[in-house]
Amino acid sequence: MELTLKIVDADGVVLARSTGRDETFLVYRQSYREGDRVVVEVSEPGHVFLSLDGAIQPGLVYMKECAYSLAVPFGDKRKPYSPNAFRGDIHRLSARSTRPDEITHRRNLALNPWDDHANRALFPHARANVETRGEAVFAARNAIDGEKANDDHGFWPYTSWGINRDPQAALTVEFGRSVRIDEIVFYLRADFPHDSWWEEASVTFSNGKTSCFPLVKSGAAQGFPIEPCVVEWVELHGLIKAEDASPYPALTQIEIWGTEVQGADLKPSALSIAL
Repeated sequence: MELTLKIVDADGVVLARSTGRDETFLVYRQSYREGDRVVVEVSEPGHVFLSLDGAIQPGLVYMKECAYSLAVPFGDKRKPYSPNAFRGDIHRLSARSTRPDEITHRRNLALNPWDDHANRALFPHARANVETRGEAVFAARNAIDGEKANDDHGFWPYTSWGINRDPQAALTVEFGRSVRIDEIVFYLRADFPHDSWWEEASVTFSNGKTSCFPLVKSGAAQGFPIEPCVVEWVELHGLIKAEDASPYPALTQIEIWGTEVQGADLKPSALSIAL
């Protein structure tokens, strides 16, 4: 797989670029300006490890399309990220293709630190029918960003999906390909007594089945094994709020554990041969 990393400004001018076979690094020695974008290009769809900023954890993601673009966040859009992210005048980015053994093991398939509203190429991807006041710190992407600290809210690392008090709120996690899942884990936001909680949540799978899960007032992981099934997406809905004084239940993180469907994107890379 050929990989390219680019920094592009608001006018489409390429400010920096790096290309490599199976692995590439880009060191950008300038401060970001509003309108700049980080662009990832691959020669073919597949799994990649991305590290687009030194202050954000690397992520194993699936590129369904051959190009992904992330707007460098400014203003309120910075709130879901570490205060150190995208700052300063030197930035190290990296991308590499995966070895077969790295994608066959069981893992959280709903983890993507690089997701955002505009993303249609990099999976998993989270979207919702409502987000609290449209604020980035309560966006759907926060439910799959890997940040699980949940005893506060409204700033990093206390990112969450906020439902704006809407009982019809729903969150969809798309995988971009078929995956086999066997467990769902919820981390409710637990800034009590400011927060409320849900006593029940339903999940509908792309195969048409729906499961209901009982939840309790807790900031700890609440995990539920499910009958293994092959899906392309899941939708969280039917959120039943507890009868308490707070109107603010929220979701800090959803983990969906499982494996790749056998034979999917398991081609050996040049990197694996070299190692």
